[in-house]
Amino acid sequence: MTQSSVPGTDAPLDAATRVFVDHRELLFGVVYNILGSVADTEDVLQETWLSWTARGGGAPLAGVDNPRAYLVRVAVNHALRRRAVINRRQETYVGPWLPEPLVAPEDTETAETPALRSESVSLAMLVVLESLTPLERAVFVLGEVFGYPHAEIAEVIERSPAAVRQLAHRAREHVHARRPRYEAHPRVRREATERFVRAALGGDIAELMEVLAPDVTAWTDAGGRRRRAGLRPVHGRDKVARLLTAGRGGPDHPVWRYRRVNGDDAAVLFDGDAPFAVLVLDLTPQGDRVRGIYVVANPDKLAHLPRAAE
Repeated sequence: MTQSSVPGTDAPLDAATRVFVDHRELLFGVVYNILGSVADTEDVLQETWLSWTARGGGAPLAGVDNPRAYLVRVAVNHALRRRAVINRRQETYVGPWLPEPLVAPEDTETAETPALRSESVSLAMLVVLESLTPLERAVFVLGEVFGYPHAEIAEVIERSPAAVRQLAHRAREHVHARRPRYEAHPRVRREATERFVRAALGGDIAELMEVLAPDVTAWTDAGGRRRRAGLRPVHGRDKVARLLTAGRGGPDHPVWRYRRVNGDDAAVLFDGDAPFAVLVLDLTPQGDRVRGIYVVANPDKLAHLPRAAE
């Protein structure tokens, strides 16, 4: 961010900068959950900052009674425009598309980093949100994730409260039909992830058959950038087990590290000290089987991850 050099505006911009920084974490969380892309979220925050500092001829705080509400409104509207760009990008994307993961550093057990403290939903939930319209997704994120009342959401997206209620109802029905309301205990998720990685690394098909649910689906998002990566989701326990034990297209000397990804226990595969893939599992309601496997291996989506040595 750069401050304006317009004479007489340094003090207003200093105050405006502090306000923006105070709300940046909230803005990141809202925008990221609407877009599912770290890089696009950072671009939207930059656009929001530019809109903010350009306001009032370099005096952004003038006439703004509620900076938080104003900044959220600006950020969401920039995000909705960026959402249309992402949708067009997905139309020509090679293979399955998955969100960019938010990965906690190795030395944080509670995911207390700015990006991860924001109310980021699970990777599996972000996949479900991809099936909503942009407005439905914005309403769901603001209402269900951040607890905004309908009246405030209506002001943010410039729709009537009645329209917001309808959007919220449609979004909730759609999400709850595809995503049961349960949360696997962190210990259960960690144990399931470790068991899955052991079985996959050891090529133990019998163990994998025990871990995988019969209707399991595996998505691998490599964006056409990894050798022999699948271009379609793989369905069914037998096919997924064969895929996992084929050992194709990975590093010669894989190193797995357990991390929190979007707030959930997951694993990161390293090639040397460089991130090679992020693995996130979606468990059955009982927590004893894996029903969804999400592998993000597109280097562009891993560029923001810290290297192993860091």
